[in-house]
Amino acid sequence: MQRSEEERFYMTCRAAYLSVFRSSLVNMTSKDQLCSVLQQAGRNPSQKALDKYWPPGTKKLNFDDFCEILKKEKTAEPDQLMRIFKEFDTNCDGYISHDELSRILTSSGEKMSPKEVDEVFSLADVNKDGKLDYAEFCRLLESTVEQCQTAALEKLEADAKLKRQNFGNQLDNSPQSLESQPELPASEIQPRTEPETTQRKDSRSSSRPSSARSRRSPLSTAITMGSGSTKSGRLAEPKSLQDWHHTLMRGCFYLEEDGTIVSLQYRLIIPETTSIYLTIRPLNLSPIPDKPSPWMCVDTALYVVTGNETKEDSNLVCFTELRDKERFLWRGELNAGSYLLLPFTTGCRLMKRTRKTTTKTAQLVNRTQSGELELTKEFKAALSEIFEVIDLDGSGLLSLEEYNFFEQRTSGEKCDEDAWAICKENFDTRKNELTRQGFLELNLMEANDREGDPRDLWLTLEAMGYNRSLEMVEACPFVIAVYCEDVKATLQAVHLDSGIKMLNSAVQRSITSKAEARSLKGHENVLVYTYKGESRISSVIANKSNQKVTVHINNEQSKNCVSSRGMSVFAVEVPARTKMVCQHVMALNEQQEWTYNCVETIIPSL
Repeated sequence: MQRSEEERFYMTCRAAYLSVFRSSLVNMTSKDQLCSVLQQAGRNPSQKALDKYWPPGTKKLNFDDFCEILKKEKTAEPDQLMRIFKEFDTNCDGYISHDELSRILTSSGEKMSPKEVDEVFSLADVNKDGKLDYAEFCRLLESTVEQCQTAALEKLEADAKLKRQNFGNQLDNSPQSLESQPELPASEIQPRTEPETTQRKDSRSSSRPSSARSRRSPLSTAITMGSGSTKSGRLAEPKSLQDWHHTLMRGCFYLEEDGTIVSLQYRLIIPETTSIYLTIRPLNLSPIPDKPSPWMCVDTALYVVTGNETKEDSNLVCFTELRDKERFLWRGELNAGSYLLLPFTTGCRLMKRTRKTTTKTAQLVNRTQSGELELTKEFKAALSEIFEVIDLDGSGLLSLEEYNFFEQRTSGEKCDEDAWAICKENFDTRKNELTRQGFLELNLMEANDREGDPRDLWLTLEAMGYNRSLEMVEACPFVIAVYCEDVKATLQAVHLDSGIKMLNSAVQRSITSKAEARSLKGHENVLVYTYKGESRISSVIANKSNQKVTVHINNEQSKNCVSSRGMSVFAVEVPARTKMVCQHVMALNEQQEWTYNCVETIIPSL
């Protein structure tokens, strides 16, 4: 059967890993090992990249970690390398001398020592004439990469035992979609929406020896969800909602290089106890009425907590558990006080995808007949979308605070009052705030400052979730609405360093407070909480023992589902006396019935 692009990617992951280690159960224990498996997969990671993936204090990474890293590490395309070499080919003769190469490698990027330069040149001087024929070098590099990948795949195909190992990956099923999984036998299908958790021996075949299987302790959970479950039967919007005080605030989920999802947080201040109606939904930016923005299918949620902004400790108050189409909502009463609103998305529909190398790069700037730079129509449209996203209060103007959230996201810096005053002098403003036209002028100035070089402009676009075709594919704008019956609340965007940890804690608590705990047979201190919401199923693994456990997760018998892990089979390592979100699962096609069938199994320590 022909494999999909994602399946081929995971075959490459497995082949590369098993070229270095005897089993995908073995952990990487050093930065050098990580470098080796990346090279086996055809990557050439920089020292900076390795330091990012293996920060100080890291003791080990597993196969799943490697798969996530490989998604982010691009292969060095020969055409890209050629363009880089040509920039440094001062004579334009197709060669780079030892002196030219030495100057480049010892003065820019990750600076090398002269000895290291000599070693590189001895390898790269393929014609042994004292000059680097970089076209020939690129061809040699491409051939070497292909040979490494081919050899690894051939080794995997030849060794059936290795091929059957399924820790943290899967063989014959799509890593992101479970739609193609076989349907469960009628006797195993559970009644609709009624969860049943059973402890039983797994009768399906396993690639592990029978002695290892006997030490496993499987726990099976099967839940069938109805089709078209986009509206809650318990939904009760207040009849007089239009008369309530309301505040709107925008934001955006951003998909980071390591696969985590981040956003701003919000401070909600309620002056006195009142009834609250709280909603969050994706923000539609499409100008075409019948063609909504592609991210409108992304699930959203809002967790309300109390706690200090500078500390990770917080108390979960409530979360938007109900659903009405693309809106998720909560209705209740909140006491007077200060609350933090933490936006959340599961990642089921906002995740890293395998990038297509054939994607055409859009043009950002042109030169007019008079030689002046101008922004292209496509780039202006993308900047207009970005303006809508960073205009948090929807006023049509950017305040200094709103602009600084944008600057923090794209450059990690802030604009002070003096710099903002210069912006107001040079670009179109109204009420001391930047207009949409002023924002376009600001970006045109940046293009002129770099004489039309688009590289910094692309860094900004990529930070905002755009690909090279100017499509927002790694971000999801959203809008929050707070309705108060008796008083007007204050809602303000904030950036919390502890925001992600606070959110993870709130998500865990929301699951464990709503779901029944089931222990794995023979491991009473390892509990699985499975929560069934309006449109998703989430699970938490709690390890109450004094030693770490590794839990093998198998979703292969699920139907029409997508997991936040991006794989149907993976493993989760849970440290001693901790809880960890295992996965979130949603329907791949909400117009069809979907079945969640998960088997959790303890993997014995090697």
